[in-house]
Amino acid sequence: MPKFYARRRLSILAGLTGLIASAGLINGPAASAALPTPVSAATARTYLASLTVATEDRTGYDRDLFPHWITQSGACNTREVVLKRDGSNVQQDSSCAATSGSWYSVYDGATWSAASDVDIDHLVPLAEAWDSGADSWTTSRRQSFANDLTRPQLIAVTDNVNQAKGDQDPATWMPSRTAYRCTYVRAWVQVKYYYGLSVDSAEKSALQNSLASC
Repeated sequence: MPKFYARRRLSILAGLTGLIASAGLINGPAASAALPTPVSAATARTYLASLTVATEDRTGYDRDLFPHWITQSGACNTREVVLKRDGSNVQQDSSCAATSGSWYSVYDGATWSAASDVDIDHLVPLAEAWDSGADSWTTSRRQSFANDLTRPQLIAVTDNVNQAKGDQDPATWMPSRTAYRCTYVRAWVQVKYYYGLSVDSAEKSALQNSLASC
């Protein structure tokens, strides 16, 4: 059975997660539903070869320029939809807030029983998108990107892991679970290709190296 965790201090998480994951003690099941399946490694390699290589520019970035967690249906916003999609036995109240359930984080192998311990990760971070071409988009397109439930762009993961990732690309950050890295880079390339975003040289090299072993 997977371990279930209560809320814990940030200082404890890094040590425990790394120790337990490295010892192979966390072996949670795949989520009941999750990230839309990304393109194959072969298709991702083809997509990557077509992406423009450019230096990133964060001038003018503001997270508020990407309206996120918009209403999707009824009282449910994007975060709540992904929590329901990616969890197991998720129960929601009349305002669509998750009141119970479990969430397996594919990035680090932890399973959580409180929605407050789970973040919805923008697989390609908003700041990374801005650096790569979204600075020229309309607000409507940035909103679509920030709430995209169709592409493999949104996923429920351990909150502190998402915060540690921040706005890093695969040249400097990858999921600690090596078993998920192929899925991660395939999804990354698919999202960048779909939205016509560029890659920088270090990012492209990291993606090529990862895809070569997929």
